[in-house]
Amino acid sequence: MARLFGTDGVRGKANELLTPELAMELAQAASVVLGLSQPEDGHKPVAVVAKDPRISGDFLSAAIEAGLAASGVDVKDAGTLPTPAAAFLVGDLDADFGVMISASHNAAPDNGIKFLARGGKKLDDSLEDAIEACLKMPKPRPVGGEVGRVSRFADAEDRYIVHLLQSLPNRLDGLNVVLDCAHGAASGCSPEVFKAAGAQVIVIGAEPDGININDGYGSTHLEKLQAAVLENNADLGIAHDGDADRCLAVDHEGTIVDGDQIMAIMAIALKERGELKDDTLVATVMSNLGLKLAMEAAGITVKQTGVGDRYVLEGMQEGDYSLGGEQSGHVIFSKYATTGDGVLTGLNIAARIKATGKSLKELASVLTVLPQVLINVRGVDKAGVPDCEPLQLDIEAAEARLGSTGRVLLRPSGTEPVVRVMVEAATHEQAQAEAEALAASVSEHLSLG
Repeated sequence: MARLFGTDGVRGKANELLTPELAMELAQAASVVLGLSQPEDGHKPVAVVAKDPRISGDFLSAAIEAGLAASGVDVKDAGTLPTPAAAFLVGDLDADFGVMISASHNAAPDNGIKFLARGGKKLDDSLEDAIEACLKMPKPRPVGGEVGRVSRFADAEDRYIVHLLQSLPNRLDGLNVVLDCAHGAASGCSPEVFKAAGAQVIVIGAEPDGININDGYGSTHLEKLQAAVLENNADLGIAHDGDADRCLAVDHEGTIVDGDQIMAIMAIALKERGELKDDTLVATVMSNLGLKLAMEAAGITVKQTGVGDRYVLEGMQEGDYSLGGEQSGHVIFSKYATTGDGVLTGLNIAARIKATGKSLKELASVLTVLPQVLINVRGVDKAGVPDCEPLQLDIEAAEARLGSTGRVLLRPSGTEPVVRVMVEAATHEQAQAEAEALAASVSEHLSLG
């Protein structure tokens, strides 16, 4: 049987894979593993529950809260909030664990259930496996005063906003900012905190109705943000996704600033303030080579991890590093967050513009993005890449031709018989030619046909 937990919790179509029955069972199992396995005298476990505004979040949160309370867990219902807000509140309240109901940047029919351990940290695989195993076991059935209570976490959003404001190195007075909230979880708190920090704010994509989340707005659809920045002569635009754990930006000319550029800007800012631990930035192998070259020029080391924000976080924890992230806009400031936080990131980008007096375009120019070509080669033995000698010789030859101005990455898909061939080079033409040649080599030597 396939593992229920994926790379970011349990995901699927709401009311098909992700039913209220499964949600309740997961909540009961998580209560045992995360809340009841280490009982304290007189202590009833506490869990924080939050959701993004998609319509299925209502019945899923009701099922989860019922499962938690029926297991003897007191529930603090934080309502609609970003994923990083839920993570922060678990730690701020010293709760035993948390539950976030969201499918991030996916469309409204999808949803997901993500559990957060004490301190607001993502679960490691062993805890997820323990919850999955517990689904098949008898669950506790407390009665009377031993069952949990469900109460509204009335000041949840206020606590999060105060926390965000305290992270800022300087105010944003005079900056003109466009915010695209993806009709998602940040629709309330992001405009409020930017205004509280002094910015002049124009808001788009902040009218969630349960079914319009990520629909034509947000970090996966930047066209409306680009147009709004130009129309309003804004200094910058900030785009969140549905659960606001990521952030992409647009400069005053409407040019997209991606996660690699954001990391470069913030790494240099933290280094200048003496806050970049060991002058090191943590990024995945998919970050553009231009990031590594720009960081080398700034005296900053780039530590690479596997693809996924959980691997970035693990890499950061190994060295207690200050900053890490992904090209997609998941940026983690370990001093203030245990996960990517799009609102926190956007605020700090704006603060850097204000502090330096430079435009976002000028700040982002520290990184020259090298042309990148990605080809998915299907119907091949994805596990055979490391041991295929002819293919490895072709890879070595391509790397020799690219030299220090390019790189090659062959990565097997985690879910299908596909090898992803990625090449970066000084020109798009060179990247395209090398990628096509390597894709042909993969097809020739690893074909399943």
